[in-house]
Amino acid sequence: MKGGDGAAREDFASFYHASATRLVAAVYAATGDLGDAEDAVQEAYARAWQRWAALTADGDPTPWVRTVALRLAVSTWRKARNRLRAHDRHGPPPDVSALAPDHVALVAALRALPADQRTAVVLHHLLDLPVAQIARETGASEAAVRTRLSRARKALRPRLADDPAVGRRLGAPDGGGTTRPKGAGAR
Repeated sequence: MKGGDGAAREDFASFYHASATRLVAAVYAATGDLGDAEDAVQEAYARAWQRWAALTADGDPTPWVRTVALRLAVSTWRKARNRLRAHDRHGPPPDVSALAPDHVALVAALRALPADQRTAVVLHHLLDLPVAQIARETGASEAAVRTRLSRARKALRPRLADDPAVGRRLGAPDGGGTTRPKGAGAR
């Protein structure tokens, strides 16, 4: 949409302000790089604005923007693998002070996962998406998404054991039985 009318601009601005921060946090959790997350999200919103009329005609534009942002971030990550390895050696950038400590611990643990597992965890546990929607957005089967979530939880459990608040968010055992993450019903 070039130029667009005033109502479309207001609608897009409202959508952006309501969803951008959460999307940046999710993409950051998936990639481990705040700068790449911000860049990918910004590009996804720019692309959404270009096709705003079609996206809103189809319903909620959030899944489209999220999918584009995650794909852009993964693409950037693949192209910059050596730069990210250097980033991992030197730690997170100093400008993450606004993030809660449990979020930083979670991102650090997520970095150790393969990209497909990390994406599944972010979409399911941080954005509360059902397995069926994750399968649609990632192009994987529902069984593959459930397998990725199971393997990711198993890998994350020991890494998050020192931080019970983060572990509970991912359904890690808390003493005796298993707990479900906040907001996660049977999916």
